[in-house]
Amino acid sequence: MLLALALLLLVPAQAQAAGYRYWSFWDRSGDRWVYATQGPSTARPSDGDVQGFRFAVSADSSDADQPRGAASFDAICARTPAKDGTKRVALVIDFGTAADAPSGETPPAARSACARVSPDATTAEALASVAKPLRYDTSAMLCAIAGYPRTGCGEQVSSDGTPTAKGEQRDDDGSGPSVGLIAGGAVVAVLAGAAVWQARRRRNG
Repeated sequence: MLLALALLLLVPAQAQAAGYRYWSFWDRSGDRWVYATQGPSTARPSDGDVQGFRFAVSADSSDADQPRGAASFDAICARTPAKDGTKRVALVIDFGTAADAPSGETPPAARSACARVSPDATTAEALASVAKPLRYDTSAMLCAIAGYPRTGCGEQVSSDGTPTAKGEQRDDDGSGPSVGLIAGGAVVAVLAGAAVWQARRRRNG
């Protein structure tokens, strides 16, 4: 009985929640994008690295949309020559699609930029040098690049794109929101209660 109730409670939640609207962060490895293992405020790229950002709605890193467009360091940094005492980081910034945009906002065109920064600079510092203003929340989650979006930060949205609640939950490495941490924990708790109830019923029977 409790198991059936748990499943009934879970189904509507899954049907309504589509994921989180946020900026995901990527590293370029060879000819493909790899979801970054740490946040831009702690990552320290090397000279010649290519990194990307994509604004979209996704549940977590497993289904996040990748940055679109050319991602060649040689092409992006062709007009930024090497200079002693600095490093160059190629950045691809994809503001996403109209379908993923917050209500009343239009995503700017995707862009790329070559950031020339100090050798110990973080990705956040490189990004700030070419795409201000940036906006962060109190837990250092990246909320806006070049002022987009104007408001919001990792909010949970329903399948029709309507915000449902503020989604401040992120993976422990700070790489992005993870809806599974919320739903998964609730289901485990309910199922554990159902198992205890079943065991007591058998003993008392």
